[in-house]
Amino acid sequence: MIEFHRVTKTYNGAKALDDVSFTVPPGIITGFLGPNGAGKSTAMRILTGLCRPTSGSATVLGRPYTNLERPGLEVGALLDAGAQHPGRSGREVLTLGAMMLGLPRSRVDEVLDLVGLTGKESRRAVGGYSLGMRQRLGIGHALLGHPKVLILDEPANGLDPQGIQWMRELLRDLARSGCAVLLSSHLLHEVEQVADQIVMIGAGRVLAQGTLAELGRGRSLEQTFLELTAQTDRSPA
Repeated sequence: MIEFHRVTKTYNGAKALDDVSFTVPPGIITGFLGPNGAGKSTAMRILTGLCRPTSGSATVLGRPYTNLERPGLEVGALLDAGAQHPGRSGREVLTLGAMMLGLPRSRVDEVLDLVGLTGKESRRAVGGYSLGMRQRLGIGHALLGHPKVLILDEPANGLDPQGIQWMRELLRDLARSGCAVLLSSHLLHEVEQVADQIVMIGAGRVLAQGTLAELGRGRSLEQTFLELTAQTDRSPA
């Protein structure tokens, strides 16, 4: 469903991504784990066609995102919860999205219910939303088209404990329905709670990937992650 094949991205001679390869199969939640600045957001921007790799390829459903006929109906993405017009209401944001995708307006009410935004909240301007509400709206926008692939960059930011539990259950339900989920985070505990497999990245390079059991090998995931990132910090540039 998602494949990175030897992706490298260079900015002004510095490598933001260095030979990154991994896959996300259907029905699986893949945690993309790394500290801030590790290259997670760059990888997701390349995957969704917002920037080009210097070398290598990133594909969704077997093709580059920009080559999909109707990407909004096949791939849902949340890369920045703040990227909504602050003067529009939450309902207006979703209604415009539904219109662009050729979906009935009834889908807006379904999504609002799915993400837990009340009628009163949906009529408020997005500029007055808390970060947690913007995250829920962004996830709702990503889910409008019943996507087969879901790409989320730090979706737990701003969510309270109840919201985090809601998000975990939502992602598990989507995976059970066959959706491929790529979830990036720098919060190890959150990824550990929901992911079926994990890709660890540091300084733009994949440090390790596998299931929790495969990566732990008798140690906690935190120990594994800290050791790998410490090795990366000591590596020459």
